[in-house]
Amino acid sequence: MTQAWLSPARPMSIAHRGASAYALANSLRAFQVAADLGADMWEVDLHQTLDGVIVAFHDYTLADGRSITKLTHAELRAALPDGEAPTFDEVIDLALQTDTGIYADIKAWECARGVSDMLQAKGVERAILGAFDPRAVAELKAANTPYPRSVLVPVSVDPFEVIGDAEVIHPCWEHMERPQDLLDATFFARCEDLGKKVVLWHEEDPARMAELRVKPILGICSDRPELVNPVTFKPDWQPKVICHRGANKIAPENTLAAGHCAFAPGFSHFEIDVHISADGELVVLHDPTVDRTTNGTGVTCEKTLAELRALDAGSWFSPHFSDEKLPTLDEVLELAKLYDGNLYIEFKSAPAAPVWERVVAYDLQDRCFFWSFVTETLNDLRALTKGAHIMSRRQDFPTLKEASDALKPSLVEYTIDDPWDDFTELRASGMPVMIAYNGDDPAIFERIIDARPDMVNIDQPFLFARIAVDKGLAHRG
Repeated sequence: MTQAWLSPARPMSIAHRGASAYALANSLRAFQVAADLGADMWEVDLHQTLDGVIVAFHDYTLADGRSITKLTHAELRAALPDGEAPTFDEVIDLALQTDTGIYADIKAWECARGVSDMLQAKGVERAILGAFDPRAVAELKAANTPYPRSVLVPVSVDPFEVIGDAEVIHPCWEHMERPQDLLDATFFARCEDLGKKVVLWHEEDPARMAELRVKPILGICSDRPELVNPVTFKPDWQPKVICHRGANKIAPENTLAAGHCAFAPGFSHFEIDVHISADGELVVLHDPTVDRTTNGTGVTCEKTLAELRALDAGSWFSPHFSDEKLPTLDEVLELAKLYDGNLYIEFKSAPAAPVWERVVAYDLQDRCFFWSFVTETLNDLRALTKGAHIMSRRQDFPTLKEASDALKPSLVEYTIDDPWDDFTELRASGMPVMIAYNGDDPAIFERIIDARPDMVNIDQPFLFARIAVDKGLAHRG
């Protein structure tokens, strides 16, 4: 194991069946999303059909009980919806296009040699070949595969009894309460003595991930690969990144899924829009009607919470999100607490008082700022409390002084068309600068980065972060 990529400065992010939190597991879409989220490798489950085609699919059988190994590739394709069970050939081609490594979980030991041969034939350099079945590991050894071999170890099995001469130990302990406690100094000392690397189970809990990513490990699998190595900006510029309606290019806007994808990679804020239901409950949705982002129709605030929660708030974005519901404000506040994150709350039909009450109940008043097109709502909020952080938009006022004086804001937002020449004056007053941009033009992101704002409110946080990394202003992990 002399390849440089096998000694990373940080754990590699291994997307478990692709970014399976955001797309159909083991689909080309899941692998592409994982690449967009910055994954270093994809974990790919591999089977072989009756006629020898290697496919990406997790289960050994279909829902009707038929075995993958007893079906031809044509029969398998006919039995599954579009997008399921892509060929390994297709997966490899996408990996090469996106410069992503492959972590193969070989389900059918019979295809082990074929997996290695295909990777070599296509010139793939970064690959690890793993399996639970010792026959697959033995087959890879017999084939003299040039790739590191990984042994997947279930709970209650001593990894050191089954690792043999494979190079990578992969504990699959995700269902244990605190599996990280087993990764102690003794465990890693033994790994070092034996010359073994360690790849960990798929992990989606942010608190456990924070403990795991500092361990001396090769990689961590995750359904949310962006969680493995959050984006960190350099000490001389640490902008707060507000994800407009969440990570809305990865998951449906204003949903918990979009919020997870905003907080997991280390971005500071989830921007949400809040309405009040007919029975006085606070729900998160942008539009005055439910038509655009749910399967329902009608005015949002004329529906009860039960009626709103019965709607499908994800299928419009992707079938993968068909179970996604409109979140309540409380659920979003809980999500912010889970990640120690911040919120930008825009009042839509929701009044100031009940929103502020819920924010205070979660002790998040210093982690939230507010704005609304409804000036009366902002006036009501300021009348309620001097402690609320209210945003002022530069475009709404003829002068910076007027923007800074109205409602005693905590920050001022600029668009790319506003005059940026008063940044210095604003900062001298101790107030941060925020730039809002909903586009995806790299040149405009370059301009924003060159201006060094304190905050950015954007639709493309991953593109922004990627440009910042390329400019040497940020890194992952």
